[in-house]
Amino acid sequence: MHKVFGVKEKAEYTDREGAYLIPVRGDKVGVVRTPKGYFFVGGGIESGEPHIRCIERECAEEAGYKVLVKAEVCSAETYCFHNEIGFFHPIQTYYTGEMLSKVSVPTEKDHEFLWVKYSDVKGKMYWEMQNWALENFFGK
Repeated sequence: MHKVFGVKEKAEYTDREGAYLIPVRGDKVGVVRTPKGYFFVGGGIESGEPHIRCIERECAEEAGYKVLVKAEVCSAETYCFHNEIGFFHPIQTYYTGEMLSKVSVPTEKDHEFLWVKYSDVKGKMYWEMQNWALENFFGK
């Protein structure tokens, strides 16, 4: 399943492909809280990097965890204007998986990994497309 958000203007966009993990423990989902808000663990894909390797790298950087990536859930993209980038087109793919063990101190100091009840984070993700993916994942 794939969904497009936003309206594409007549402008040159910066595309950024990313891969993200939606880890779940009971009624809680693992998310990263930053000064901007809540995000899934994951991020932008580096040149030639496979999705799974991106998620493994980003989870170590943002949360200090070793992870197991399982299956693709869905994907989404949005067209928007970003204050620092300009016209921005993030394309995100979401996966199920597990946070296995804490193996290091996160290197991204403004990122805090949290287990949050789905009901407490529903509709509160920074990106509208991540809210959609979370609802799609939980079937609500």
